[in-house]
Amino acid sequence: MLGVSRSGTTLLRVILDRSPGIAIPDESFFVPLLARRHGCTVDAARFLDDVARIPTIRAWGVGPEDVAPRVRQGMPTRDAIAAIFEAYADRAEKPRWGDKTPMYMRHLPLLERLFPDAQYVHLVRDGRDAALSFLEMPEGTFTRTWAHPTTPAQFACLWQKEVSDAHALGQRVGSGRYLLVRYEELVADPDGVVSVICEFAGIPFEHGMLEYTGSVDVSEKPHQQRLLRPPTTGVRSWREDMAAADVAAFENVAGALLHELGYDVTSPQRTLRASVTRLSYDVRLAAWNATASVIQRSPVWRRRHPRLSA
Repeated sequence: MLGVSRSGTTLLRVILDRSPGIAIPDESFFVPLLARRHGCTVDAARFLDDVARIPTIRAWGVGPEDVAPRVRQGMPTRDAIAAIFEAYADRAEKPRWGDKTPMYMRHLPLLERLFPDAQYVHLVRDGRDAALSFLEMPEGTFTRTWAHPTTPAQFACLWQKEVSDAHALGQRVGSGRYLLVRYEELVADPDGVVSVICEFAGIPFEHGMLEYTGSVDVSEKPHQQRLLRPPTTGVRSWREDMAAADVAAFENVAGALLHELGYDVTSPQRTLRASVTRLSYDVRLAAWNATASVIQRSPVWRRRHPRLSA
């Protein structure tokens, strides 16, 4: 599942995970990490030692003992990573697995290389509404990096890049492996849209998939409280809640893409200042990704992440 942060991907994950045909856990975060640390093939013992150090995997109820039977010396790293998800799907007694991690929108070429047969559902939301939601998220909700957007213009840079990159991915892999879904259509007609997604993915659709409100634990997720309600239109409205200057700042960066996607635009022109903002953000994001890659490959990562007890 692809989507910029705060585009409704958690809602869609919760719904699809209720299908008997697929298991989609909470965000994984570890795919680029393990790919960086292990290259093309894995040393089985070293790979399983890393698995034992990743809190996300433990939070899924999966440990190295569940993954070990699926990992063999020298196997492709992509298969070893997939083994983690397969172990999770087995625990859920489901035949297929998926992933929903918005951070991976920055790693689409890596996903293509690791999972050459993957199908992609790309959820797109009006970037101005997504910006409102993103910029209102409380401190401590997730780790803030150098590249964390703090203004509507910076978020527009993120939205523009990630939506464009995912669309380009869709053009490369074709309609049999890529499906574009609008958040606005999902919340307006959840039965219809989810059934289309299930048909695309070849998984069973059941109306009960939409009856998730009583089964979602959001006690430790203040930014996901809307999961306690069924899909609802109009939970964010940039027309009502976004300052005119912020709307203009967002549209000056990403107005052309908003227009291309069929969203109303009030000031589609781009300015030199917007171009500089985009370039500055791209440089900052590249610097963060390069730094993270170096740290994750180094012995520093293991010192920072001790093995977790069972």
